[in-house]
Amino acid sequence: MKKLEGKVALVTGGTSGIGLATAKHFVAEGAYVFITGRRQPELNAAVKDIGKNVTGVQSDASNLADLDRLFATIKQEQGHLDVIFANAGVGEIAPLGAITEEHFDKTFNTNVKGVLFTVQKALPLLPDGASIVLNASITSIKGTPAFSVYSATKAAVRSFARNWALDLKERKIRVNAISPGVVPTPGYDHLGLNDEQLQTFVDSQAVTIPLGRVGTPDEIAKAVVFLASGDSSFVNGIELFVDGGMAQI
Repeated sequence: MKKLEGKVALVTGGTSGIGLATAKHFVAEGAYVFITGRRQPELNAAVKDIGKNVTGVQSDASNLADLDRLFATIKQEQGHLDVIFANAGVGEIAPLGAITEEHFDKTFNTNVKGVLFTVQKALPLLPDGASIVLNASITSIKGTPAFSVYSATKAAVRSFARNWALDLKERKIRVNAISPGVVPTPGYDHLGLNDEQLQTFVDSQAVTIPLGRVGTPDEIAKAVVFLASGDSSFVNGIELFVDGGMAQI
C-alpha cells in the first residue's frame, strides 16, 4: 500500500528544488498533486518532469487573487485536498544596515503572508484528518550573517505550526513544520552570490555539519512524505530538522 494512495496534495513552489522533489515523491506514493510556480515555462517543464497525476497552476503565493484561482481549480478538478506542503519561499542576503523596504516586503509577503493565506484559503477543501506541512528552515533557531529577514520569516512559519495545530485540533488536522539545513537548490541562485561565492558558502557550511556534507532535495522530500502520511499520525505541531545535525549541536 502506497503511503498517499488516493490522496490529493498541493505543493506550492513546486517547479524546482525541494518542491519538485516532494511532488515527485507524492506522486510515487499514490497522490494526485497540484503544483504551483510563478513562471509558466518552468511550471510546464516541472509538470512534464513529474509525468503523471499532476496539474500545474501558475500562482504567486503572495498574490491573494492567484490563490483564489488556485483553489477554485483544485475544487473544480478534485473537489478536496488532503495534503498541503506550503513550500514556496524566497531568500536573499542583506546584512543589517543594507536592508531595504523592498527586500523586507518581498521576503515577508512570500514566506509569511503567502504561507498564511495558502493554508487559510485551503481550509474549506480540507477534510478532517488532513495534513499540513510548512517549510521552515534551521534559520528559525540559528543565527546566519546577512540573513536576518529570511530567518525571521522562518521563525514565523515555525510559530504558525504550533498555533494552527491548536486552531485546527477539533478537525484533527495535523500541522507540522519541516526545517531543512543546507540543501543546495536552484533557489540558491537568487542569494545574490556568483558561482564561486556560492560554492565557497556551501563548502564552509558543510564542515559545520556532523554528517560532513550538505543535503539533497530528495532527502527533504522523503521527510515531507512522512509528515504528510499516516506514518506520522501522532506527530503534530513539531519542527522536524532535516539538517545532518547542523542545528542540533
